[in-house]
Amino acid sequence: MTFIHALQSVISDGAEKVREINRRYAKPRIAISPAVRISLLVLRIYLLLLVCLLLYKFYTVVSS
Repeated sequence: MTFIHALQSVISDGAEKVREINRRYAKPRIAISPAVRISLLVLRIYLLLLVCLLLYKFYTVVSS
């Protein structure tokens, strides 16, 4: 078995494992209240804002 075949095997096995995990957890087991749903949305927006600020800071430092 060549290195390329071994690498392809490792990658395909990993991808199959990820697909299996995604299938297992496709449906949530607990109910999410509206307050939790809103809190998670606010958290997601906050994290995206932080990533945007980090990218902006990186750009300004690199371009100077």
